[in-house]
Amino acid sequence: MSRNKTVVLIRGDGTGPELTEAFLAVLEKVNPPGLEVLIREGGYDWWVSAGKPKVPALMPEETWEAIRNSDACLKAPTTTPPDPDAPRSVAVSIRQAMDLYANIRPIKTFRGLPGPLGDVDFVCVREATEGLYIGIEYMIDKGVAVALRRITDRCSERIARRAFQEARSRGYNKVIAITKRNILRMTDTVFFNAAQRVAAEFPDIALEEYYIDNMAQQLVKNPQRFNGTVLLSSNLFMDVISELASALVANIGMIYSANFGDRYAMFEPAHGSAPKYRGMYRVNPTAMILSGAWMLEYLGYVKEGRAVFRATEEVVEERKEVTYDLGGNASTLDMARAIAKRAEAILEKGG
Repeated sequence: MSRNKTVVLIRGDGTGPELTEAFLAVLEKVNPPGLEVLIREGGYDWWVSAGKPKVPALMPEETWEAIRNSDACLKAPTTTPPDPDAPRSVAVSIRQAMDLYANIRPIKTFRGLPGPLGDVDFVCVREATEGLYIGIEYMIDKGVAVALRRITDRCSERIARRAFQEARSRGYNKVIAITKRNILRMTDTVFFNAAQRVAAEFPDIALEEYYIDNMAQQLVKNPQRFNGTVLLSSNLFMDVISELASALVANIGMIYSANFGDRYAMFEPAHGSAPKYRGMYRVNPTAMILSGAWMLEYLGYVKEGRAVFRATEEVVEERKEVTYDLGGNASTLDMARAIAKRAEAILEKGG
């Protein structure tokens, strides 16, 4: 490592604090050299406890300052209320402020844990800074609201390039662009045309187009047809499709994700804060732990990150020290400690 690294760990809402505790139990055992972890607040719980201040996002300024001066961020699940008067979500705010335009979710079956519709192995790539998530809505008349969907050449081209790069790095030979171009003829034509231009730079990788409604049907009807491909789409479409795809891997508690920009990255489990389980230590820590492992690899702690991935996969495959959703009776921390112990042993053996 050329220098020490600093990461911000946002504790989140609901079950977020206990998932944070679970990840820290693993991190303590793999002990990446020179890594400083700053634990900070963010989310709906913080906002309510702070007296619902008038802030642009569900985070205090000290969290923003820490993010701006860090190398990466790991965010536990946070709650975003549907209240139109509440600040913007933590995830959307960080993506836009730090220009984290590529949200990436690997969708892959775990050994020993068959999915409901068979084995799957593909990647979802989502444009994460524009589309309907720019958050511009207004009332044009009583009972009539309008939301704007912004799609640009620049953002479409860079996310398409990231999708093709992701395909090449994984040895995949196809990118599938998901649109609704027969209805959204202007915005989705901008998006798909950008994908076509980028595709010309990658002659070894095919580009196909699916409309989002058909894509949802095919993921349920025959998900294996997408194995070895990258699915690419705009912000809202891929938010929906990647969530649907997550259900193909046992449950969404297994799905880790990352948000990449050119100079910064935020990592997060794909699932929500599950407030009804707050304090019970029942929730599956896999997605949180693997999001953290991916962050370690991003920061250059490749050996430590891979040890955590391997340890998690082995614990899941054995099904002895896993949470209730995986057929076990371990608590969140029990499972995390099992992963931590296995990761430590892997590193001691030089693995």
